Amino acid sequence: MAVIVLGVSHHGAPLDVRERLAFRSVEVLPTLARLRDQAGAREGVLLSTCNRTELYLVDGSGDAVREGWALLSERLGAEASAYGYVRRDREAAAHLFRVASGMDSLVVGEAQIHGQVRDAWEASRAASGTILNRLFQSALLVGGRVRSETTLGHGALSVSTAAVQLAKKIFGGLAGRRAMVLGAGEMAELALASLQQEGVRAAIVANRTYERATELAAHYGASAVHYDEAWAALADVDLLLCSTAAPRPVVSVERVRAAVDARGDRPLCILDIAVPRDVDPAVAALENVFLYDIDDLRAVVSANLERRTSALPAAEAVITAEVEKFWQWVAGLAAVPVLTQFRDEMNRVRERELLAALRRLPDLTPEQRAAVEYFSLSLMNKFLHEPTVRLRAAAANGRGLGVVDAARYLFALDDKAPTSSEPAEPQPTAAEDR
Repeated sequence: MAVIVLGVSHHGAPLDVRERLAFRSVEVLPTLARLRDQAGAREGVLLSTCNRTELYLVDGSGDAVREGWALLSERLGAEASAYGYVRRDREAAAHLFRVASGMDSLVVGEAQIHGQVRDAWEASRAASGTILNRLFQSALLVGGRVRSETTLGHGALSVSTAAVQLAKKIFGGLAGRRAMVLGAGEMAELALASLQQEGVRAAIVANRTYERATELAAHYGASAVHYDEAWAALADVDLLLCSTAAPRPVVSVERVRAAVDARGDRPLCILDIAVPRDVDPAVAALENVFLYDIDDLRAVVSANLERRTSALPAAEAVITAEVEKFWQWVAGLAAVPVLTQFRDEMNRVRERELLAALRRLPDLTPEQRAAVEYFSLSLMNKFLHEPTVRLRAAAANGRGLGVVDAARYLFALDDKAPTSSEPAEPQPTAAEDR
């Protein structure tokens, strides 16, 4: 059994690859079901954000990596592994902890990834299980600790605010400018807040759900327009920021060309921070139109990273400690089946010998028979206590497989069928139950 993460991110995959590998929420469970059926993955979680697509799997057959890449390659139409990475066991846990902490984000220290990790886990819950549930619980705990115990997230940008900062550099300031935000989700809301802080004179919110656009516009002193009216409004704005969840481009060359013809010589800056992209890349060829996508934010976020470098060692220390704690728990699972089998076998021996003893003592009263049975249970539990404690400790300290195999041999457990094919989840101790 191995804990594996495989996937692609902004570190090695360009935007055109990431957008083709983006998954909608309705695709999550069917995708994980396919990996369970074809690769024998016992558990799975699919994390898909604007900057990464990752499969977290508990591999029961050894085929998960091959089948995972085959699935992503089929979706991409090319070999996905050429752009990606695989992490196993401790490295897989450490990777997720860094992701949830914002350490692996394009905008280092961003807070939005924490919620995206939580949402991915919730969307995958029907396919996750004992190990991945614990892993993602731990990741969310680590993300919270890094933000509260280090300065990594203090004053951090988001993708939306980084986009606004890029626009500020392009225009030399946004005070008095007019802007339109296409979309009304979290990224759009963060963009509106940032535009307001930069002194944008008028902001327009356009969304397919007009009620949501109206609600968001009212909160930030903007105006809302119906989605179909947004394209005419392009003639009057300086900046268009796009952040919808559309599966394909919604800002076409034809729509922008009509706005350009009505603008005269005034330039139009378009910031597309959606993945998949909202804007047809061909729009960039239009005269006086300047199109930037999420990968164009790197110049802005590199300065953000320099300011956060000093916080990284403290964050890594939190992650190292929590990875070790998680992996001790995983290693302890190896002891659970043999402990269960050991206890069941000893109990069978106890019951057999108890019945034999009671046959030799036919004159015992019911109270005396109960006392003898209690004595046999108590004696068995005392005999089992120290081996149980030591076997769990050995597993947690990384010596689990050798000690478990020795226990199976010493007590002839290999000759007897185990009581369960799935390890039960041990109850956390007081120190773990935080």
